[in-house]
Amino acid sequence: MVGRIVGLISCVMCAIPFLIIAAYNKDSKEPINFWSGDTTLKGKVRNVKDYNREMALLYKKYSIAFLFAGIGFVVAPIIGVILICFDCTLGIYFLYKNYKRILSLYS
Repeated sequence: MVGRIVGLISCVMCAIPFLIIAAYNKDSKEPINFWSGDTTLKGKVRNVKDYNREMALLYKKYSIAFLFAGIGFVVAPIIGVILICFDCTLGIYFLYKNYKRILSLYS
């Protein structure tokens, strides 16, 4: 049972930063960065408000994926391991592809 709780707490700790970024930056006047701290986004993004709304939604979805992985750990540790591996491999790929789509849509 201890392993399940540790898995849940670890996944929640991974989800919290994404939720914080989504919650506090969705109404920002500056474009939300994609992990890299890219300062050139100010010149690239034309509609910052809609761009930030889409990016906040993207980060919320990714945090929900980590929360599901945490719930998976509680249900069965192998399910949690599979979900966390998916989040950290294919999930990042899908996150990046959606970021590129959003960036091209609002640039």
